[in-house]
Amino acid sequence: MKKLVAASLAALLLAAGGARAQQGEIKVGEINSYSALPAFLDPYRKGMELALKEVNDAGGIKGKKLVIISKDDGGKPADALTAANELVSRDGVVMIAGGFLSNVGLALADFAKQKQVMYLAAEPLTDALVWSKGNDYTFRLRTSNYMQAAMLAEEAAKLPAKRWATIAPNYEFGQSFVAVFKELLKKRKPDVEFVAEQWPPLNKIDAGPVLQAIDAANPEAILNATFAGDLVKLVREGNTRGIFKNRVVVSYLTGEPEYLDPLKTETPEGWIVTGYPWYGIKTAEHQAFLDAYQQLHKDYPRLGSIVGYSTVKSIAAALKATDDYSTAGLVKAMKNLKVSTPFGDVVYRAADHQSTMGAYIGTTSQKDGQGIMVNFQFKPGADYLPSEAEAAKLRPAN
Repeated sequence: MKKLVAASLAALLLAAGGARAQQGEIKVGEINSYSALPAFLDPYRKGMELALKEVNDAGGIKGKKLVIISKDDGGKPADALTAANELVSRDGVVMIAGGFLSNVGLALADFAKQKQVMYLAAEPLTDALVWSKGNDYTFRLRTSNYMQAAMLAEEAAKLPAKRWATIAPNYEFGQSFVAVFKELLKKRKPDVEFVAEQWPPLNKIDAGPVLQAIDAANPEAILNATFAGDLVKLVREGNTRGIFKNRVVVSYLTGEPEYLDPLKTETPEGWIVTGYPWYGIKTAEHQAFLDAYQQLHKDYPRLGSIVGYSTVKSIAAALKATDDYSTAGLVKAMKNLKVSTPFGDVVYRAADHQSTMGAYIGTTSQKDGQGIMVNFQFKPGADYLPSEAEAAKLRPAN
């Protein structure tokens, strides 16, 4: 009996201590594929660290410290769901955030729906996240597949090329991007045709056969959506075989430093890409971010840094916009929420929960043995989204 009483008393003291700690802090859960995709997610974590420092140095959330509890999903939806369950049931977070791969993001969005927990998707790009499988509890920060496909299709339509081939990883991200790019390019240029498709498995591309099949179809232009190690292998093999000579290449994400930097002197000339030319952006908000980031981390930012930083800034803005940290209160706060980011202000649209974050479009080149983006311009995200009324029709009925 004495042992039982002692155990009960200890439990009560722990509970009381936990309650006192929670009175002085607000906890948010964050889940990402840190071990699987470090090139993007190490900078992402550094961006989060900077934003978290800025938020708490400025007084936190109405005097309470913002605490981010991060977990690694290893790029696996099942592990992401385990982490989400632990964060909500054991750690007592008020919301969850993060995600990189689109299939992981969709799993977390379904978790949010089933458990009625708010989820801010940082990086997953599939349009299904906010449209065909959208739900009341899920919001997305990053410029989506549709938005970036629309930006690239706008540039591709200016080209004389009519015969296109596509290369993309064989999972939700690649499949949905290729589908929407085809749709949008055909709307702008109905006479284009797609003569070949290659769907290598993520992180397991066999670039030789992939490019051999593409070359055999004799396209005038190639759409590429591979990234990270797969992109390096594709470029290296394509350069060796001369596949890209006299062909236009439109390449999704390739201008992001985490994917462009490893190419170094192998960087192809003139690919049309989305990316992040951190060295050439002259806006006041980006310069302030760049200075603070370099001071804290002694390194230059990658696109992941922007996403991590803007994710925490979005979380903080939502928490500051309400005194009700219930799911309903946070969801209400997120709708039409305006957030300042290094890319300018973004708004989380009420109709489909997509932010209006834009992206940079340019072409690849080399300077001092390093791949860079040149001739770049910023495309405002709101200009490449369907209207809110149209987007609302793409979402499932409640």
